[in-house]
Amino acid sequence: MKTQPQSPARSSESIGPATSLSRRHFLWTAAGVLGAAGLARADEPAAPAAAAPAAKRSAVAIAAGQSRRENVCQSLVAIEDRIMPVLRTKQHVVIKPNIVNTGNQLASTHVDALHGILDFLAPRFKGPVVIAESSAGYSTEGYDHFHYRDVVAEHKPLAVSLVDLNEEGNYVTHTILDGDLHAVPVRLAARLLDPDAFVMCSAILKTHNTVVATLSIKNMCLGAPLHSPRGETRRWNDKRLYHGGVRQTHLDIWLTAQRLQPFWGATVIDGYEGMQGDGPNDGTPVASRIAVASTDFVAADRVGMEAMGVDASWVGYLQFCAQSALGEADLSRIELRGAKLAEVAKKYQMHPNLEHELKWMGPMKEVPEKLG
Repeated sequence: MKTQPQSPARSSESIGPATSLSRRHFLWTAAGVLGAAGLARADEPAAPAAAAPAAKRSAVAIAAGQSRRENVCQSLVAIEDRIMPVLRTKQHVVIKPNIVNTGNQLASTHVDALHGILDFLAPRFKGPVVIAESSAGYSTEGYDHFHYRDVVAEHKPLAVSLVDLNEEGNYVTHTILDGDLHAVPVRLAARLLDPDAFVMCSAILKTHNTVVATLSIKNMCLGAPLHSPRGETRRWNDKRLYHGGVRQTHLDIWLTAQRLQPFWGATVIDGYEGMQGDGPNDGTPVASRIAVASTDFVAADRVGMEAMGVDASWVGYLQFCAQSALGEADLSRIELRGAKLAEVAKKYQMHPNLEHELKWMGPMKEVPEKLG
C-alpha cells in the first residue's frame, strides 16, 4: 500500500486544524474504487438525489459572434429551460474557472467569460456567487493577473466573491489509481460537492499533452484535487497523483467525474480563442469565436471536440464517462441549438505527443502474473 499523503488540508467535516487522512478514511476511499468510486460517507454531504431518466435529449447550445462575453451569455440563454429548474432550487452558485497557468491568459479562463456567466445569472439568481479555483499554482495570483477582482464590483448587487480552494482547504476524500494501479486517496475541494450549490464550469477549447483535449470534464476533475496552501511546512500536491500514466490519467478523470457529476449544474466552454498544439499551457491561439454550453458536461465536451476537429474516440475519459451514463456522447442523440456545428468547426493542430497519448487504447505491456 502506498504511503498516505502528508499534511492534508482541513476536512469538510470540521473547520478546525488540519488532520491527517486516517486509516478509516483510507479504507473507505479504497473501497470506493471497488464500488464505482462514487459513494459518500455517512458524515459527508450527500449527493443530490438521482433524477429519473429524462425523456428529453441532452441540449447543447453554440453561440458564435465577435464578443466573447456575449457569446458566453447567449449560449447559456439558449439552454435556460434546462438550467432554471435546477438553479431555482439552489442557495448559491459556484463558478469553477480554468487557471492551469496563472500567467498565460490563453491557457486560462478569460475575465470576459466570467462576465458573460454573471450577465446571465444577474436577472435570474439573487443568491451568493463564488468564483473558486484550485490552480496548480496560487489561484489568487491568477485572479490578480487576469483581473478577476473587477467582476466583484461590476456585478453588484450580485454578491460575488473569489475563493482559492487550496487556501480554504476544505475537502472530501476520494480514491483514484496511481501509476502502479494501487488505490490512493486524494482530497477534492468540498465546494465542488456541495448539494446546495449550482456548480458551473468555465472551460476553454484546448488540446492537451496527456489526454488529447481538455474542456469541461477535465477542468472539473483536475481542478478539484487540492495542494498544500501557502506557508505549509510540508508540501503536498494531490493533482500529481493523477499523472500516473496515459491510461491511469483517463481512468482517474473518469473515477473523479463519477464522484462530481451529481453536483454539476451547467458548463460553458469558451472557444472565442482556443488553444492548439502544445496545450494546455504553451499552445497557439485559434480564433474559433464560439461558446458551447450545456447542463450535460459529456455532451458539451463531445460538441466542443467536434468544433476542434478532434476524434472523440481518442479521448478515453470522455468514452468512459459516456459508457457509464454520466452524459451523452452520441451526436445523433444531442439536440444542438444556435449556430450550426459544421459552420463553426475548425481543425485544431494536435499536440506533437499525440502518438504517445493514444497508447491508452492499446494493451498493457506488463501485467501481473496469473496465479491459481
